[in-house]
Amino acid sequence: MSKIVVSHELASDPGQAWYGHLSAQLGALGHEVAVPQMPDPETPSPEPWAKAVTAEVADPADTVLVGHSLGGVNLLRVLQRHDGAPYAGLVLVASMAHEVGYEALAPFFEGGFDWDRIRSAVRGVRVLVATDDPVLTPDPLEHVRIFADKLGATAVVTPGGVHFSRHQDRRELHEAVALVKELLP
Repeated sequence: MSKIVVSHELASDPGQAWYGHLSAQLGALGHEVAVPQMPDPETPSPEPWAKAVTAEVADPADTVLVGHSLGGVNLLRVLQRHDGAPYAGLVLVASMAHEVGYEALAPFFEGGFDWDRIRSAVRGVRVLVATDDPVLTPDPLEHVRIFADKLGATAVVTPGGVHFSRHQDRRELHEAVALVKELLP
């Protein structure tokens, strides 16, 4: 079966948000799910976060990456540097396509993104965003449009959900599970 690697959000850990639900649902189908602890989650740095993800990957062609918020930006950086067979898929949950005004996150956006290189490093991209997300400024749908235009992503947009975050004690996210299933090889 396939492997799913989740890159969690800022100031979080593998036991928070909806990561356990995703792991249980996909694990019950026989897939291996890894949610590595990102180093220094309160004060993130791009290189250690990228290494935490790539250490979990044995076969990119059989791996779906899932990124939540800054975790999605981390995965864009991983894909931008990837050489070799493309990853099976990428699911971005409440992830940013550009800076959103958080100075601590600026290093993850330095130099912009090489969208063509990212697109060639993954077979399929899905995006999940809530229209009431206060983090994805100035408009959550702008981020969706960028991912659709630059990466050929298809999106699920919900009217509510805020940032699908640990702050809301969000324990299930069925939409994310469905999007991963769409991308499994």
